[in-house]
Amino acid sequence: MPESVGIATGFLIAALHHAGLVALTHTPNPMRFLNGLLGRPESEKPMMILAVGHPAADATVPAAAKLKKPLAEILTVS
Repeated sequence: MPESVGIATGFLIAALHHAGLVALTHTPNPMRFLNGLLGRPESEKPMMILAVGHPAADATVPAAAKLKKPLAEILTVS
């Protein structure tokens, strides 16, 4: 189930980005505090928090986020 949530979240983030929004995922441990905060039953298990909004006009991407490994270092074709 976590894999399905991760894949669905990836599609949602891509759609949000395409719509001109930005998103930040957060997975605090433990997540159960959300059940009480949002009035949800104990049978539900929160997976992540997704903060979404418009980027600031002067927003920039941190330099560390732009450091990428060469494709040959992370891809194996057999």
